[in-house]
Amino acid sequence: MIRRSAFLGAAVLASIAVPTVARAGTCEDTFVKRGNVVSGLRYVAMTSVVDMPLDVAINQMRAIAAKRGYDIIASEPVAGSLLIEQPRTGNARAFPMEITATINAGGVGTVQIEAKLPTGMATKAELVKPELCGMLAELRGGKEGRALAKAGAGATTIQAAPVALSAQEFSQQISKDSERNSAVIPLRYKGKKFTLSGTVDYVIKDGDHYRVAFKILQPHELAIRLPGMAATLSQVSCLMATGTSVFVLQLKPGKSIKLTGTYYDFDEFKDATWFKDCVPVK
Repeated sequence: MIRRSAFLGAAVLASIAVPTVARAGTCEDTFVKRGNVVSGLRYVAMTSVVDMPLDVAINQMRAIAAKRGYDIIASEPVAGSLLIEQPRTGNARAFPMEITATINAGGVGTVQIEAKLPTGMATKAELVKPELCGMLAELRGGKEGRALAKAGAGATTIQAAPVALSAQEFSQQISKDSERNSAVIPLRYKGKKFTLSGTVDYVIKDGDHYRVAFKILQPHELAIRLPGMAATLSQVSCLMATGTSVFVLQLKPGKSIKLTGTYYDFDEFKDATWFKDCVPVK
């Protein structure tokens, strides 16, 4: 995975051997870099494996991606398509990786990965190549491939640690996501944990829970409005976990807080985001 514009795990990946069922030529030979920092860099690599149907290839890639910490956004094994995403970590922005599988008349399956970096993000090709080719090197054909695909069909990513952001930064992030394509939001954020910091806007009783809202400044209220900022910013609230009432009942508007919670829902029409099971961070 990429971390602050660099792929991690290169040393580990170098020890992975290309499967013996791969056809002549190597993944490294297919690797290409396209575009530029202004338009958006693209890195592409592919490999071919004998006796590897579309669904077998995609379900294997799903498991490989989940194991490496990439988010699974959309998977269509029968169509030979998989969309994964390098999640945001700190200041490093998220970016998608599109995986496509094709098969020829002889039963040879070809899988291509295309990493699509956002404009302004760059990393060295020599760091990207071993990551993409390391993933592809794990593909197998025949009985072994089918067994791996069956085991990996429902693979999900386990988040290593909550993402730490200010509530203001998170609001900008999810609001910008909504402007681009709100349909991806539940897929990108489902089950994700965040540690958000900021100040209290208000506290209310919401059903069986207390809800603590962060103060979010709209673009026109900011002293400096950066290029590319969302037109309006989402409200951000935390539905507090059981056992936090003593903490909550001492809060007041303007008080600094830091809360860890799990993404719950986003409403683009209300411009509101909710987290659940939130607890204070000392």
